[in-house]
Amino acid sequence: MKLRFNEAKAAQAAARLLKLRGGRMSFLKLIKLLYIVDREALLRWGRPVTTDQYVSMDKGPVLSKIYDLITDEPVAGVPTVWYSLISKPDQYEVSLLIDPPPSEELSPAEEQLIDEMFSQLGAKSRWELVDISHTLPEWKNPEGSTIPIQYEDILRAGKKPQNEINEILRELDELGVVQALTSH
Repeated sequence: MKLRFNEAKAAQAAARLLKLRGGRMSFLKLIKLLYIVDREALLRWGRPVTTDQYVSMDKGPVLSKIYDLITDEPVAGVPTVWYSLISKPDQYEVSLLIDPPPSEELSPAEEQLIDEMFSQLGAKSRWELVDISHTLPEWKNPEGSTIPIQYEDILRAGKKPQNEINEILRELDELGVVQALTSH
């Protein structure tokens, strides 16, 4: 069972990164930083921050729904949390629309992780982050297509023992079931 994508939480995580960067950043860099935050959260806590789905694309791992939010035109008349916080791309960059951005969806530990990953990688260029993302073992070159990346792929790449991987996947499945039951 997949986790339900939490657009508000994903937007707030992205907004926090944008705030740390001064309010504007290449959307490619933003997607790479968000993937690294999610990857690290999954390895540390057994849960991602954004609950997005991941795919390997030519420029490395991508958060699928966030990529679509950034690159697709918003549907007229359909409000999105994303576009209330983050601009449409202009010259391949997105900007923070609300300063300070809301953060009620993020736990203090998630905020700290976002800050930590930005501190480590925020000064790198988008192309340096692409290069780093190509070294992640779960990324496979899709040669112009997309290849799904599963939580298990990330956990294996992070050298988690199989019994721990099984437990994390079981807990994520249970969380997905609870989300499905409570979303109606």
